[in-house]
Amino acid sequence: MVRKMGVYAVLAFCLYGLFFYWYLFHFADAAVPFEFEGSKADPITFLNGRELSLSEEYSKVRNLLFFLSTPFEWLFYFLILLFGFSKAFKRWADSSSKYKLLQTAIYLIWLSFFAFLATFPLNYISYSLSKTYHISTQPFASWMKDELIDFWLNYGTWLIIVPVLYWLMKKSQKRWWLYGWLLSIPFTLFMMFLQPVVIDPLYNDFYPLKNKELETKILALADKADIPAQHVFEVNMADKTNSLNAYVAGIGSNARIVLWDTTLNRLNDNQILFIMAHEMCHYVEKHIYFGIAGYLLLSLLGLYLTYRLMNWAVRRYGNELKITDVRDIRSLPLFFMILSMLLFAASPLTNLASRYQETRADKYAIEMTKNSEAAITSFQELTRSGLSQVNPPLLVKLFRYTHPSMLDRISMLEEYEIKHRNE
Repeated sequence: MVRKMGVYAVLAFCLYGLFFYWYLFHFADAAVPFEFEGSKADPITFLNGRELSLSEEYSKVRNLLFFLSTPFEWLFYFLILLFGFSKAFKRWADSSSKYKLLQTAIYLIWLSFFAFLATFPLNYISYSLSKTYHISTQPFASWMKDELIDFWLNYGTWLIIVPVLYWLMKKSQKRWWLYGWLLSIPFTLFMMFLQPVVIDPLYNDFYPLKNKELETKILALADKADIPAQHVFEVNMADKTNSLNAYVAGIGSNARIVLWDTTLNRLNDNQILFIMAHEMCHYVEKHIYFGIAGYLLLSLLGLYLTYRLMNWAVRRYGNELKITDVRDIRSLPLFFMILSMLLFAASPLTNLASRYQETRADKYAIEMTKNSEAAITSFQELTRSGLSQVNPPLLVKLFRYTHPSMLDRISMLEEYEIKHRNE
């Protein structure tokens, strides 16, 4: 039975992968609709033939890797349970120490290490792909350093969460999901507060914007929007990527507006001011806080469903999965697998909410700057630098895109330009 379940799981993953290969490479049509041909949203008007070809190739492979990576994670955790590795990790942990907390730490390091090894090939392929298409400029040693930082940060985070989670399971078998969610609220807020000043600097160097003339213009824009900003930060990304980006991070007094230095190097002041106005909208309309509220509501539902599904799985397949009790730490891979599945299933909804906020920010930015030419050309340059698809396939947009497609964004700006041309 165990061998049969393993074969079925691998077969299901292979069929899933073949479906998305067929969908992305042979079925999905990323061409610009007829009504947008020749418009400023049509990539043929701002990309050359080679860039168009590279964008199409890169997007297809990158999207395929995305759709393979998350289900591969599910397959990994399922096989870890099915073939008794989780049971072995617990046995090794129990034999290594008599202290419960240390046993949990040892179990976690084994599980984390095997997960890192299993997912490393796909991560490396993704990195190698971005290097091949000249998106990434990051040397392997630097990339590997970031991977190891990710590993230890994730391990440290779960080392805090997992002992508390399983302690709650033992204290309240029916309500642990609710108590765990309540504890997650201050933890989430604390981590978001730390993000810009503790976590992000582990990966890159941040410093106040060097171009003081540009900073004066940005701060004037912030003053116009009633934002009490004193500094704009830039981050050194040119050693890692050719892509452009800007974002708002953190909450409270640690909130920051950040520009990548690649953005500063490749866009002019008017284009940067439009992008900054976009980011300011997220602050003005409190999108970060709405995002936190939405995340917490979804996490409540997610933990409840995880509780129900874990109990069902252990009752139905406990012998096959080598789990006798949900409260045993051997069930942790099952917890990770179910949680990952629920996050993936919820991503079309969370992405839809994010795209709505980003659309609001685009409209806010163009109303504030009233420079449609700078806005349109900034999006065109973003498309060129990242070899992005202007009109992605439907499933890609649903599951991957937290921002509107460039077709939607540029066409909205072009409509604004036409509407206000004679004003």
